[in-house]
Amino acid sequence: MNIPNDPMMLLSYINTKLRDDYHDLATLCSELEIEESFLREKLSSIDYHYNQELNRFV
Repeated sequence: MNIPNDPMMLLSYINTKLRDDYHDLATLCSELEIEESFLREKLSSIDYHYNQELNRFV
């Protein structure tokens, strides 16, 4: 899967996908074949962390 490399663009892309297409992060990662740890690390570098209750990075 080709995803944005820039952390801010990645944040927008992932949160949009979570909002529109996926009920949780694990399902998104599985279906898009993205390592969950990669997403968490990349987005934590800009101080965003996954909130399961909101189903988004905040």
